[in-house]
Amino acid sequence: MPCLVQRRGDGRWGEKVTLARKGTRRIVVDGVEFRWKVRHKPTYDQGIGASPLTFVAEPAERPESLLVVSLPHPHPGNWLDLPSVPVLPRTVATAIRLALARGWRPFQPGPAFTLSLDETLTSALPVRVQAE
Repeated sequence: MPCLVQRRGDGRWGEKVTLARKGTRRIVVDGVEFRWKVRHKPTYDQGIGASPLTFVAEPAERPESLLVVSLPHPHPGNWLDLPSVPVLPRTVATAIRLALARGWRPFQPGPAFTLSLDETLTSALPVRVQAE
């Protein structure tokens, strides 16, 4: 899991886990505002390409449960120059909708909800073609 959330003193995840507000981006999905963030610096495992790119999301108002999403790509800041992709707002919106469909309840207290997006899902996202 990314180090964007608060931990209890014993190293386990706390009962209420929230995003630090600094550096988050806002997105509205189906009329609900969420905040999301990709860790700026990769963890050691992300730096060597051993763990995937992740981002986290939560409701902007009254967050109770955090969404942690893993993508099938290396972190853009990896140290081995492995090819990566940026996390786009449409990817975040798709992940939030999928997590909600799979049982994530962002306004109810609970542990972080984890979701892994595979290559077929991320490559199936619509791509906008700009006219030149």
